[in-house]
Amino acid sequence: MPAASTATGATTRKRAVNLTLNEGLVAQAKTYTSNLSATMEALLAAYVAQQQQTRLARQEQADSISMDWNAVHTAVGSFADEHCTL
Repeated sequence: MPAASTATGATTRKRAVNLTLNEGLVAQAKTYTSNLSATMEALLAAYVAQQQQTRLARQEQADSISMDWNAVHTAVGSFADEHCTL
């Protein structure tokens, strides 16, 4: 299968994949695009980018919460420290 050029000028390998799609939806989509594969690839790339951004945002939020909690623990200690039986 031929390689395709990306926006950065690098080439990427492409391969055929099997998808099961709603026949009526495919027929409708073909009225809007002459290259269904390229359209699906663009939509899939956007989906992957959005999922990566969502994961990154969640990780940044978790990191921030952890840093805040560590700061509270450093400043006032742990509630459990008062109840240690050892």
